[in-house]
Amino acid sequence: MKVFYAFILLFVFSTATAQQKDLPAVTLTDLDGKKVDFSSFANEEKPIIVSFWATWCGPCLKELAAINDVYSDWQKETGVKLVAVSIDDAKSVKRVKPLVNGKGWDYTVLLDTNHDLKRAMNVVNVPFTAVLYKGKVVYKHTSYTPGVEKELIKQVKAVLK
Repeated sequence: MKVFYAFILLFVFSTATAQQKDLPAVTLTDLDGKKVDFSSFANEEKPIIVSFWATWCGPCLKELAAINDVYSDWQKETGVKLVAVSIDDAKSVKRVKPLVNGKGWDYTVLLDTNHDLKRAMNVVNVPFTAVLYKGKVVYKHTSYTPGVEKELIKQVKAVLK
């Protein structure tokens, strides 16, 4: 029985720490063509939401639109910052800036055309969203269903307690 409890404790501990990974040192590009070191992102002890998306991904656009509707309230309430990382490749990346401007998103948008950050964070499918706090991944989810943004802000508030 002691072995069983030891196994359970080991599993719980490893699962809890599995999401606690340091930010990868990957260079991305912003919408103006400037290079940005992703590992240097900071938000003054506040959480950062990283959302991987693509222009061709309908659920991604729905998730970012849903977050956009409440983003200013989230910022006022928690100080959270959103970084939307486009995984559009060299062929479709030219659509990103016009789409972002057309949607009026007030997020930081970065381009990961070589999928370096996507690989470093083990992202398989988009949409993929993670909450980072003090340089660590503390929550992540894949896919989008209406209302998932409520769970996202719940996780943001949880790390601030």
